[in-house]
Parts: sequence; structure tokens; C-alpha cells
Amino acid sequence: MSLTIFTTFLRLGLTSFGGPIAHLGYFREAFVVRRRWLTEAEFAQLLAICQALPGPASSQLGFAVGLLKGGWRGGLLAFLGFTLPSALLMFGLALLAPRLDGGLVAAGLHGLKLVAVVVVAHGLVGMARSLVPDAPRALLAALALAVMLAGGPAWRQLAVIAGGGLLGLWLCRGVPALPTAGLDVRHGRGAAWALLGLFLSGLLGALLLASGTASLASLAAAFYEAGALVFGGGHVVLPLLEQSMVGSGWLGDDAFLAGYGAAQAMPGPMFALSAYLGALVPTGASPALGATIALLAMFLPGLVLVAAMLPLWRSLAGRRWAPPAIAGINAAVVGLLAAALLGTVLPAGVRGPADAVIALAGLALMLWARVNVLWVVGAVVAASVGVAQLT
Repeated sequence: MSLTIFTTFLRLGLTSFGGPIAHLGYFREAFVVRRRWLTEAEFAQLLAICQALPGPASSQLGFAVGLLKGGWRGGLLAFLGFTLPSALLMFGLALLAPRLDGGLVAAGLHGLKLVAVVVVAHGLVGMARSLVPDAPRALLAALALAVMLAGGPAWRQLAVIAGGGLLGLWLCRGVPALPTAGLDVRHGRGAAWALLGLFLSGLLGALLLASGTASLASLAAAFYEAGALVFGGGHVVLPLLEQSMVGSGWLGDDAFLAGYGAAQAMPGPMFALSAYLGALVPTGASPALGATIALLAMFLPGLVLVAAMLPLWRSLAGRRWAPPAIAGINAAVVGLLAAALLGTVLPAGVRGPADAVIALAGLALMLWARVNVLWVVGAVVAASVGVAQLT
């Protein structure tokens, strides 16, 4: 089972384009539809747990699946498989970017943005079918979409999720009770409280170690603080990291934004941006050590929190208010996914008629021809590069 967990998540880490919310669609396809490791209800519970916690929701959900299937070893292998591809790509970018052919690389990165359009749209269709089955939840999804497209502060994503839960108490009162048997993990409540203590201790240490001087300790503190306090995933982490990396003078604005832009075109978790930034911050240590420390510090708080929450879930899910609240949260997540498609992914990817044709063809391959996503990625990127060479 350990090898199966690792190879399953490695494949997802190599092919999951589109950012943190899009990854949830990939996970549903992999673990609910194809492998049947989770039921639809269990997936919805994990989704609600991870969306309610700070940290990278898709990585937390993957880590939770690994914990459920293989204990601590399974959780670690799930995290490694999903994270290593993008982390290595971002680390390599930090080292090799000045030597790359700008024109060809730009065309390839644009192709990956078109891949993001395809997979986010595909994920939206699948999640809407399962998580928005009635008019009240469709209304919640539409409200979430409207709030996100209206713009505002970065924390509005958290407000949308919380609002979905609160409105769900009123609009989703008829949803069935939540089954909890499938979320049994191998550690209990004692370990859960110890993990919560570890999370809080790490946050206190990060606040105490925060410094304007670039060192390995201050690097770890900056990334742990960002990972512990950010709600909503990769896009929301931008202002926190920009403040600690650029505001402190550790990195220039151009280098920071170049890495952030590249991370959005990479497969796997956007928090792998930490490997790129950690490699560039002048701590006096090797780039590999800086990348490793930044990466681990960024992911650790979110993974500790989700591991702490799983043993407590049974008692929480048994509460009368839990099913409608979770139904509302899940409906709001569909609205977030739609907003990511319409507000960010689509404008960044589709720049003209040729891009629209490529994206629609890729979506048709996934929705109707059911072509493997890896082949779709290759076809879309190749088409984008070909169009760039002809124009």
C-alpha cells in the first residue's frame, strides 16, 4: 500500500495543474471516482475540514488521504509524492532561469496556463454535479462567485467559506447526517491535542524568531508564520510572503514575482514556491538547504493541523449543525472554483482565438473523450508552442 500511495500522489504531483482549488477536482477524480478510496460523503468531509483550516487545502487533503490509507507513513508518502515534482521544478528554476531560452520557455509556460483553463473547467463540472445538487446550494455557490469576482481584500476567501457555512445552517437544513466511520485514523485524541500544542508552539517560536536579518532561523520563522496564518491557499499567501521576502530586502520584487508567476504554471501545490524563494534568500547556507527549510516550514503547520483535527472529527460531525454547515461550505467552494476560472485562470490563459480553440479542444478531450490528463497536458502545451512558433 505504501508504494501505491506514493506513486498515486507522484502522478498527481506531476499532472495537477491549475492551482490549489483545481487540485480538489483532481483528487475527487482520483480517490472517489477511479480508486474508490473515499466515498463522496467522506471526500466532502475532508474537503470541509481542510477548507476550514489555515494552510494549503489541497496538500492537507492529500496528506489526510495518506493518513487514512497508510497511517503516518502513508501521510508522509502522500505529501512527498504530491510536493516533490513542483518543489524540484521551482528549485531548478531558481538555479537555472538565467540560462533558459526566454521565447521557448514563455511559450511553454503559456501552454501550462491553457492547461490550467482546461483542468479548472473540468474540475468545476465534476464538483458542481456532486456538491451543488439543489437550488439552495446553487444559490450559495452563486453568492460565493459574486463576492470573489467583486474583488476586495485577500481574506475574503475565508469570509466566503465561513459565510457558506453560516448560510448553510439556514438553507441546507434538509441534508442527511454525516457518516464518520470512514475517517478513522490510527492516532487518537491524545495525539490530536499534542499536535495542536505543537502547532501553537511553532507559531509562537516563529513570531519570536522573526527578524530582518536573513538567516536560516529567520527564514524558517517567516515561512512557518505564512503557512500557519494564511487561509485560502496559494493565491492568498502572496501578500504575506511578499512582505517577509521583499519588504525585508531579502529579495527584489522582480525575482519574487517571477517565481510566483512560474509557480502558478507548475503542477502540484503552489506552496512549492517556498523552494524557489528559500533557494534565493541570501542566508549564507547552500541554496538546497535554504529551499528545504523554507519548504518544510511552509507546509508543516497546515499538515499538523489537519492531523490534529481528524481524530476529533467524529464528535464534531455528530452535532446537529454540522451537516448543513458543511454542505454550505462545499457549495461555497464550488463558487470559489468558478471564480478562479473566470477571474484568474481564464484571463491569464486565453489571449486570443487560437488559445480559445486549444482550451476548448483540451476540455472536450477530458469531458467527452475521457483522455488521460497527462496526454491532454502534452497536447495543449505542444499546441501552444506550435502556435507561438507560427506567429
